[in-house]
Amino acid sequence: MIDSNVSYETVIEGGKHWSLNVSGGTLLRLTDTQGGANVGMLFYNPRNTLERYNAPDTLKCQHTFKLTKGHCLYSDMGRIFCSIVEDTGGWHDTVCGNSTKRLVATRWGDKSYQMSRNEWTQNGHDAFLVEAGKYGLGRRDLAANVNWFSKVSVADDGTLVFDPGSASAGALVALRFEMETLVLLHTCPHPLNTAPQYPRKPVKISLSKAPPVDADDFCKNSRPENVRGFANTDLYRLCGCRSEGASSS
Repeated sequence: MIDSNVSYETVIEGGKHWSLNVSGGTLLRLTDTQGGANVGMLFYNPRNTLERYNAPDTLKCQHTFKLTKGHCLYSDMGRIFCSIVEDTGGWHDTVCGNSTKRLVATRWGDKSYQMSRNEWTQNGHDAFLVEAGKYGLGRRDLAANVNWFSKVSVADDGTLVFDPGSASAGALVALRFEMETLVLLHTCPHPLNTAPQYPRKPVKISLSKAPPVDADDFCKNSRPENVRGFANTDLYRLCGCRSEGASSS
């Protein structure tokens, strides 16, 4: 399903952040090049940033606790930002949120950019705020985020358990965007990661054109709710975003 005609590729070093506007019909591929990476990610509608990623709706409408191939990532308007069309890891977290300045300082020490330059210990919450500020967004606009390549399960007593060995070198997840989306991302540690040293794991990002969404598309048909989600997204494109995205039938 993946178009190998890559139009843009870059590497985001560990502990860094980035953002971009992605058109509908774009394939965004994330690759954990060394193993042990974490990519925090948030999604917004750039035409109306009040519409943003909704983790609870994403999980409950697809009857899942984890994210993997076949799942769709929903906005709070019931539309689909993107679909997971490839996934070699099999488990991605969207319930644990972000690392914070206090958490990182307690676990790995407080190393500021002024003192340590590129070896400073950035946290996910502040990384999102930096990128969000570029688009007029702030603290109140942050929501529960995705943590790609991070596996968190639930023990019998309800404790959340982070699996440090779940992300192997070369692990890949590919997102097909169904509508125009503002993407914020960082490569800061997962909040449950207790590695002895601050994890600086790079991630390769590739952009290419996605193939059209066919009637028998796996993501679209993985749940009855997703069929309705695609229909809702199609209606949005038909009414106001006719030029974006791959057509579906």
